[in-house]
Amino acid sequence: MGPVGLFPLWVLLSYPDVLLAAPAPPEDAPHHLPEPGRFWHITDLHLDATYHLADDPTKVCFSSKGAPAIKAGIYGDFLCDSPYSLIQSAFTHMSQVTPRADFIIWTGDSPPHVPAGELSTSMVIQLIRNMSETLRDHFPRLPVFPALGNHDYWPQDQMPTSTNAIYQAAAKLWAPWLQDQALSTLREGGFYSQLARPGLRVVSLNTILYYGPDKATANDTDPAGQYRWLEATLDNATQNLEKVFIIAHVPIGYLPFARDITAIRQPHNERLVSIFRKYSHVIAGHFYGHTHRDSLMVLLDPDGEPLSSIFVSPAVTPIKRVLEPYSNNPAFRMYLYHGSDFTPLDIWQYYLNLTEANQRQRADWRREYVMTEAFGLKDLRPQSLLRLALSFQLPRANSFDKYFSHFMVSYDDSIHCAKDCKLSQVCAVLHLDHEAYSQCVGGRGVQDSFALL
Repeated sequence: MGPVGLFPLWVLLSYPDVLLAAPAPPEDAPHHLPEPGRFWHITDLHLDATYHLADDPTKVCFSSKGAPAIKAGIYGDFLCDSPYSLIQSAFTHMSQVTPRADFIIWTGDSPPHVPAGELSTSMVIQLIRNMSETLRDHFPRLPVFPALGNHDYWPQDQMPTSTNAIYQAAAKLWAPWLQDQALSTLREGGFYSQLARPGLRVVSLNTILYYGPDKATANDTDPAGQYRWLEATLDNATQNLEKVFIIAHVPIGYLPFARDITAIRQPHNERLVSIFRKYSHVIAGHFYGHTHRDSLMVLLDPDGEPLSSIFVSPAVTPIKRVLEPYSNNPAFRMYLYHGSDFTPLDIWQYYLNLTEANQRQRADWRREYVMTEAFGLKDLRPQSLLRLALSFQLPRANSFDKYFSHFMVSYDDSIHCAKDCKLSQVCAVLHLDHEAYSQCVGGRGVQDSFALL
């Protein structure tokens, strides 16, 4: 199976589990199997401290940039970033869910989407402090592994390659969670690694250094020496028989809601994909934020064999642009992972129906889906996710429609994604490097496959 576009029907038929999805494992699993671990993933909180219910809908929040938030309620509006009440309600619900999690990963972006003139370095630090302290208040004994987002700097996106006030402030604020070695590299470059539990290492990357709008790194082939550090860290993890969770704000791969656009600069995307293929034997999973949407990717080798499972978690903030056709309901999630090899087993996705919460003036967070149940998967290992992605191409399959509804966090089930929209989505799931993705969106084999849909 080569890296040519989407997969033709004969490939789909060679994966019979796509046609008849494997059932979820029985509840009475053998007792000798290790108990699954659990961790929370939160991302893109984007606190807008200016949010308030006002008679003038254009004055509800700075993050709407003057657009009228006519449906604003106590938990927010789809044209605004998160009010504090929304974030508090999310953390409160997380703290009440049982069984308890082992740790939290937090993939960045505390400040709101406002013009640079509305913020400053000290204000950004205060917002990160506010969110850090709010997390500690709700989870005083739970380790938290943060990653910096593109809004966690002022001006936004312009992450430098050496120590600065933001990196140093983050290290001070996150010192209760991180050890000295992790804090040292965090202060210098905004990245770190640390054991989450014996045998499992969290590697928190600063992918803002590779982000297109970051002018500070535009001509740098290895900003802050992060590539050199990453490969050394993965080499050491291999030698120490550790598995690794990669966490970061901006994901690798292509944006699923656009065409031919990588989330980070294309040369950096190619280099990271190459590194992650090389070390796929040690990487148990990838976890990102930034896009505000719920999506997944499967890292394939050049012959099309699945190597790694990659997850992009939806945002807590519900904000969208005025002309954007859809948004996301606020969300967070819990992952279940294998107790021995640390591979992802399942996702419990929680969400808040924002419209309903504002109408009832009550935040009824509930489970949106359990991924293995929603798609009939055995687990979330790369082979399982490849089968799911292949099923998106099958004639009259409803798996993709369900996937796209979750992509929007159940925002509006009347919105459908077909033809070019679906092609962009599926190619982004299956192909992370330039050559394979280009063939997917433009290759003849793709057109033949989609003629069946």
